[in-house]
Amino acid sequence: MRIFGIIFLIFCVLGCERCFASFMGTLPQSALQIAQDSEFNSLYGDIPKSKTVRVGIGTNGFSSYTWTTASLYGTGEFELYNNNTYVDTYDGENVINVSMVGKIFVLTDKCGNVIAKVSGPVILKSDFGFLGVKDLKRAGKDAVYRRQIELISTPNGGSFYIVNSLELEEYLRGVVPNEMPVSFGLEALKAQSVAARNYVLSPRVKANPNYDVVDSVASQVYFGANTEKELSNKAVLETTGIVALYNWDLILAQYSSTAGGYSESYKNAFSDPLTKQFPAPDKPYLHGVPDNPQTPLLDNEEAAEKFYKSKPKSYDVNSSYYRWTREWNGQEIQDTIQANLATQSATGFVKPAVQKGETIGIVKQLKVLRRGVSGKVMELEIQTECGNYVVQKELMIRRLLTKDGKPLPSANLVFEHEYNEDGDLIYVKAYGGGFGHGVGMSQYGAGFMGKELGKSYEEILKHYYSGITLATEPFILSGNSTQKYYSQTFFAPEGKASLVIDNKYKVSYIDISVNGVDEKVTFDTSDRYNVLDLSNFLHSGLNTVEFKYPTSLGQNKGLRMYIELVEKNGK
Repeated sequence: MRIFGIIFLIFCVLGCERCFASFMGTLPQSALQIAQDSEFNSLYGDIPKSKTVRVGIGTNGFSSYTWTTASLYGTGEFELYNNNTYVDTYDGENVINVSMVGKIFVLTDKCGNVIAKVSGPVILKSDFGFLGVKDLKRAGKDAVYRRQIELISTPNGGSFYIVNSLELEEYLRGVVPNEMPVSFGLEALKAQSVAARNYVLSPRVKANPNYDVVDSVASQVYFGANTEKELSNKAVLETTGIVALYNWDLILAQYSSTAGGYSESYKNAFSDPLTKQFPAPDKPYLHGVPDNPQTPLLDNEEAAEKFYKSKPKSYDVNSSYYRWTREWNGQEIQDTIQANLATQSATGFVKPAVQKGETIGIVKQLKVLRRGVSGKVMELEIQTECGNYVVQKELMIRRLLTKDGKPLPSANLVFEHEYNEDGDLIYVKAYGGGFGHGVGMSQYGAGFMGKELGKSYEEILKHYYSGITLATEPFILSGNSTQKYYSQTFFAPEGKASLVIDNKYKVSYIDISVNGVDEKVTFDTSDRYNVLDLSNFLHSGLNTVEFKYPTSLGQNKGLRMYIELVEKNGK
């Protein structure tokens, strides 16, 4: 059998030399990647398992998340399964070609020989390297992924989804350097790690029932293992398990490239995702804050004009979008608004709505009706000879006022108008600041605070997110069979943390194990909330705490808990 296998391999190499050479030319530098992985593990040890994240993988350019064919490979040995049924093990020189006949996967090897015809899901697993999709590129490199790739048939068949299933902390290693330049420094990258962790853990309506998030800006940019960087990996590790909380709940950790010197309140930039109400209900941790505490509210024309026509000191000064201008002559502004107003009307945020092909009349003025605290335009009135149109929400306004086919960088702007002797509008200039929605953390601001001001990631996060606590994800421990045991791993840089308990049902004690040391923790049942210092049991770096609910207490009690690393007051 071994001799037959060797002869078959030689035949494949000779008979398929062309396709084999082409395939080998696309392989990533797996030896380097594995060496970097080994170095990471030798420095920090194996990180205990975290939650699983399922990522939908898009085609090149993210034009689609469904595939009709694909070729998959491993940079080392990998296993192939049909659902839970083992098929075979392959080495790094093999490739699995995938096509569909209805809802049946047809799997062939690199020489075109049929391996199997199966209903799927088709699963590839690797503990000895990465898994890749041939010819798929991310950031100019071969796209390779950790842990597991699943191929799942679409409901109607004929195509399939590619899903990378991996642990949360590994997922973040492929997100952070693609959402923020590593040149921004370790503390900014740590802040980004926490924000990204919050994003993926927060409850959401899934775009597809087969995966949690996608790998593009529609969720968070995730480019896989080949784009990981040493510094961003360190940032992920040194925030392991840490999220931002407000009153026991994970915050919606919004962030954008550049706030422009003053972040905006959530309610002023977004509508309610369910009811479409605008302004949205308030989120107290997402209130706009200025970089300079002396900056007044910019919700009026005078203050906004003074701010955005100047360049005051700001955390965002290193961004090329800190300040910008856009200009239109009379015909350009007319054509731009006429072309885009009907499209934006379809969102429901233009009143009265404009139908496609409807003429709006000659534009006379762009008048700001309402601004947010950062000066962000919330409502813009387009005054024309035939009537006035009110456009709401910063994104709709940015997409309305395009220049050279591109939306405005932000809606933090003020206008100048110029008219001829007959009163016709002949020129509009916009003075603006920032890039993106401006809510929550400014990435350029975080970089400046960390590298140039020496601020910690905790200070960065607490500047942009008001009243937060940095802690592990809250959980419930109870007599319920699914809640009797819980384990959390987190990074405590100084070995300091506290256990915060909501003991509504007066549980008298629980059993815990801190880094392998068993302890019995008793509670003061006269107080609903308890805070217990764990510092005597912790060490600097990664710590694991395992919780066990005592069966002697019965099934009718339970308690909520989290491990606090940074208190609301910053201690």
